[in-house]
Amino acid sequence: MLKRFIKYYKPTKNLFVLDMIASVIFAAIGVIYPVVTRMMLNDLIPNRKYSMIIIAGASVLVLYLIRFGLKYVSIYYGHIMGVRMQAQMRRDLFSHLERLPFSFYDDHETGKIMSRLTTDLFEMAELAHHGPENVIVSAVSLIFAFIYLGTINIWLTLIVFSCVPLLLIVMLRIKKRVEEAYARSREAIAGINAAIESSISGIRVTKAFNNSAIEEEKFDGYNREFVEANDEKYRAMAEYHSSSVFITDIFNVVVLIAGGLFLYDGKISFADYSAFIVSVNLFINPITTLINFMEQYQSGVSGFKRFLEIMDVEPEADKAEAVDVERFEGHVEFRNVSYGYDEGKDVLKHIDMDIKPGETYALVGPSGGGKTTVCHLIPHFYNVESGSILIDGKNISEITMESLRRNIGIVQQDIFLFNSSVRDNILYGRPDASDEEVIEAAKKANIHEYIMSMPEGYDTVIGERGIKLSGGQKQRLCIARVFLKNPPILILDEATSALDNATEIYIQQALDELSKGRTTLVVAHRLSTIRNADRIAVINKGRIIEQGTHDELLSKNGEYSELYRMQFRDQ
Repeated sequence: MLKRFIKYYKPTKNLFVLDMIASVIFAAIGVIYPVVTRMMLNDLIPNRKYSMIIIAGASVLVLYLIRFGLKYVSIYYGHIMGVRMQAQMRRDLFSHLERLPFSFYDDHETGKIMSRLTTDLFEMAELAHHGPENVIVSAVSLIFAFIYLGTINIWLTLIVFSCVPLLLIVMLRIKKRVEEAYARSREAIAGINAAIESSISGIRVTKAFNNSAIEEEKFDGYNREFVEANDEKYRAMAEYHSSSVFITDIFNVVVLIAGGLFLYDGKISFADYSAFIVSVNLFINPITTLINFMEQYQSGVSGFKRFLEIMDVEPEADKAEAVDVERFEGHVEFRNVSYGYDEGKDVLKHIDMDIKPGETYALVGPSGGGKTTVCHLIPHFYNVESGSILIDGKNISEITMESLRRNIGIVQQDIFLFNSSVRDNILYGRPDASDEEVIEAAKKANIHEYIMSMPEGYDTVIGERGIKLSGGQKQRLCIARVFLKNPPILILDEATSALDNATEIYIQQALDELSKGRTTLVVAHRLSTIRNADRIAVINKGRIIEQGTHDELLSKNGEYSELYRMQFRDQ
């Protein structure tokens, strides 16, 4: 873990070196004051060297001005280094998240992922800056302190330093508890973020059902977990800090008693004893810094562990022999395909399909039968457990995912639009398209006229998830996006099921235009939308139980015929 953390220092190594040099010199100058104090007590004041007293004081002032500049350099450039490391970690994590498979997002809440991108990385950035600085500066300060205090009285110095093992024992005894408590606190914060993200995203549903009290109750549950986790964290932290402060206070008691006995026996002069008492802070201050640093260390380490948990998830990866395909003809085959999201629970069982280029193939059947799973397997969002999926005779596992998905257009019931302009949302289909191509795609999707009626036309921002648009407008915008992409294979996953009848007819016209010349897989509950499909397959409990044209399936008087009669019984 340490090796992986250190690699993030490499791009900012110049700032790191500058920060360390400034911090070490800053600490070294801190030794000057007790040194001058001892010199004044032993020599300058007893011998009435007034001019040297003024010179010594002025010299200390100059050194403190230098120290002031060094502190500025250390704080500013040290934090800049930490921010750049944080940005690099966030960039790596976001890039990794973009490459993770669908299965990862099936099991992880958005709010908890966001917590790792924000709060956890901030704590790591603070550790990246203050960690080496505190450790190195404290180590240098302790060495300086030992050498200098040893010049005053080596035996008194050894007595004081003999208390360090006791402090280490206390730190190590409580360390594990503090680390576990910080990890639980991190999980609690992530839970709160997830609850907030879910509740705010669904605020309109909450208001529609008048369920604010339920959301508040759920949030209170996460909030209680947060309080309990932090209660444990601060209990461990209080025990850690109070114990360490008590031991550092013992240092002063040791100096007071041992130094007093040494002075009584004449083993140390009064001036040296006074200088030692003043100078013992050279030893206590870095010890206190290290004690306080342990809290930051635990917080940063728990954050970095959570960062690595995601970074260690295997991303989607092409096989070594995978090839890039420029454009498909569109021949899609399923050969004895089985798949289940959970081990031992197959959603699809021995599926066989053969969709010819340019053919419209419809999937119908009850909910949960596996229709959407078929749609997810063709773009290789999931790996099949057994069997194979072929496009133009080539197994999709032997095709690069980038080129595979470039050749597939998907229109779903649940449309996702970005909080950006109309133009940007359409351009998502092909980012390098020209304005003329964007407009042409919008016209084909029957939404150009509406866009032109908007306040800023194609530059109008449509809000989060396209909240400023109706369901039909969102759908048409998504269709325009696919028109612009111009893929040879099209997947329509219940693209009109959430629309009213009038809007559905309008959208269906756009979809019919979109389907022309493309291999099209249609998933539909409304059988009226797929009557003209070249072939229709009925899928139930993961198996294809019927297949044929609309008329053929009606004549069989089977599952499809029953579904059709139920939908059109009023007619």
